Amino acid sequence: MITYKSEVLKKEEKLIYLLMNKPKNVITSADDEKGRRTVLDLIKDRYEERVYPVGRLDRNTTGLLLLTNDGNLAKKLSHPSHLIKKVYHVELDKPLVAADLNRIREGLTLEDGVAEVDSVDYISGGKKNEVGVEIHSGKNRIVRRIFESLGYEVVKLDRTYYAGLTKKDLPRGFARELDEKEIIMLRHFTNQRRET
Repeated sequence: MITYKSEVLKKEEKLIYLLMNKPKNVITSADDEKGRRTVLDLIKDRYEERVYPVGRLDRNTTGLLLLTNDGNLAKKLSHPSHLIKKVYHVELDKPLVAADLNRIREGLTLEDGVAEVDSVDYISGGKKNEVGVEIHSGKNRIVRRIFESLGYEVVKLDRTYYAGLTKKDLPRGFARELDEKEIIMLRHFTNQRRET
């Protein structure tokens, strides 16, 4: 133990920033009371430092998830005032009719208020049951609830973009460290406001 002017000095912790392409059936939490596999189980042998997921993806949702031990950055990225952009590829159980697509664009009212969607459209070259959704909301299960409120079942939900980061060259179930440019970009992202 090292002290300076009667205060115990803590060893500076190495900051870790990981981008994971989360697979299906993995829980986004530090541990699970039911003993199911968590995102931390996928990286447990790689780091001494304890990292935590920033935000959540539900068990059946795949795609981009940030893990870090930088509490300040995690708090900023999670705060709704920073309007962090997220893009999802949604596959539905049946084709999305144009009228429902327009209702989503206009903003549906769910049990916890209006579900604001920045952009929604059919996936280019895909079938009418494949939709791209861009949001900044951090509300729980928001994308699934939007479609469920209109009578659709979300068959697959994959987050393809998060705060300027993409899944390019990152296989499902793997994680990689962010490079210095990406870390700087994330810190910059948290200070941006939505342009009007």
